[in-house]
Amino acid sequence: MDSDLLAEAVELSRRCPPSPGAYAVGAVVVAGGIRAVGWSRRTDPTEHAEAAALAALAAAGADPAGGTLYSSMEPCSDRRSDRPTCTELIVAAGLTRVVFALREPPLFADCHGAELLAAAGIEVVERPELAGAVLEINATLLD
Repeated sequence: MDSDLLAEAVELSRRCPPSPGAYAVGAVVVAGGIRAVGWSRRTDPTEHAEAAALAALAAAGADPAGGTLYSSMEPCSDRRSDRPTCTELIVAAGLTRVVFALREPPLFADCHGAELLAAAGIEVVERPELAGAVLEINATLLD
């Protein structure tokens, strides 16, 4: 199940409008039997995939507490905008598990999302078998 939902998150990242200053990331969150999705810049140029998925889950009326978030890339721990980081949103939502494919490359920020989530008591699972696809989707930024 993790592999399928993480693969879906990677595929969702292909929907991201291109940006020279931000990665293309997709996310799926599952909580209370409800599944919601998001991708970077879905409705706003500074929106992150995890925030979009959590907002979609809230719009569906589901409580995120105890849920799992699948993200193509490690959730951010630093933002250039005034919005909360994805790690802050995940902790505040009460999610208990995060699965991602690729640690955030240090192009835009020095990310420590996995460590911050683990320190907050959230189970963090890195599934690098899909990292190649995430790198390919973001190749224009990483070349």
